[in-house]
Amino acid sequence: MRSNVSLDPTRTGREASQLERDLRRLIVGQEEAIEQIVNMYQMNLTGLNAPGRPIANFLFLGPTGSGKTRIVEATAEALLKNSKSVIKIDCAEFQHSHEIAKLIGSPPGYLGHRETHPLLSQEVLNQHHTDAQKLSFLLFDEIEKSSDALWNLLLGILDKATLTLGDNRKVDFSRCLIFMTSNLGANEMSQLTTSKLGFSSALPATDLTARNNQKLGEKVARTGLEAARRKFTPEFINRLDKIVVFKPLGESELRKIVDLELNQVQQRIFNSSDRPFVFTASDGAKEYLLKEGTDVKYGARHLKRAIERLLVQPMSNLIATDQVRGGDWIKVDIADGRISFNREAEELPVHAMAELVDNSIALPLASLAQAISAEPAKIQTARSSRRS
Repeated sequence: MRSNVSLDPTRTGREASQLERDLRRLIVGQEEAIEQIVNMYQMNLTGLNAPGRPIANFLFLGPTGSGKTRIVEATAEALLKNSKSVIKIDCAEFQHSHEIAKLIGSPPGYLGHRETHPLLSQEVLNQHHTDAQKLSFLLFDEIEKSSDALWNLLLGILDKATLTLGDNRKVDFSRCLIFMTSNLGANEMSQLTTSKLGFSSALPATDLTARNNQKLGEKVARTGLEAARRKFTPEFINRLDKIVVFKPLGESELRKIVDLELNQVQQRIFNSSDRPFVFTASDGAKEYLLKEGTDVKYGARHLKRAIERLLVQPMSNLIATDQVRGGDWIKVDIADGRISFNREAEELPVHAMAELVDNSIALPLASLAQAISAEPAKIQTARSSRRS
């Protein structure tokens, strides 16, 4: 029976849509990167990715602190429930051709052959596979710093999903998502974004029109692609599924990252402390952290360092000196031009603490309840000491 039904190729399946939602919850300001990762994952789910190749080969370009490594960890966290399941190769350690032996092992007969454990063995790739996901995440960080020998080694992996180790064992990369990051062109990108067309916070928002932003984004992308083409050979470029240029983060993106980072700090408190408590930050405290952590050159990394220095370290002192105990609600604010900490409430039950937490990131409330119930003596002692 013939039918004339219009189809929508922009829709994604349930699993790919869930990955997209997870990435948008964890990553700020890099829409193209999220879209490309979701697209390649959808192709893998439907079996339409190119046979005999890795699931995806990505090159991520952009300034430091723009989220290149973070999005790889976030993808692993979304699919494997563990951000540490990424196999990370620091390419700065492979600036000389003989160092490739660290990756593939020494051939038989070489001194120390039996003691060599190659970093790219099949066992290493498969170590984080789960019953639900047979995926591996391989990250070559700062690929431009490695020697030509590593680039040549990658040609076979990216094209045929196969690597031969020093002892002639074969490694299969067909269940692997391969990511490469690079800072190529980062200086030129930063100069563009601080020009009159840029995302500079010195300009009023009314001057940042959609057209200017689009032109800037296109110019930043061209700058990154031109830098990559100058550095890498055509054979290498042609084996990549997608080159994504990460734009430098502007003030609006950094504001969202402040909330994400504060939620991550709260999650650390719940996961690691035997006296879990909650904290909330006022708008003034967030503005102060943003001001102290804004740096065009270092992006979100400078913001994370500011939060560690101004919030996490003082909070650890409060915990160590018993000024903060399990069940407390701590209000973080600004007083006399600096971060201040005040106890708003104490002995809060689990459900009350849950209501104070920003639910944009799922927090382990079950672990929180378990931690509180496991330490009744400590909490009771703390309550008694406060009353006295």
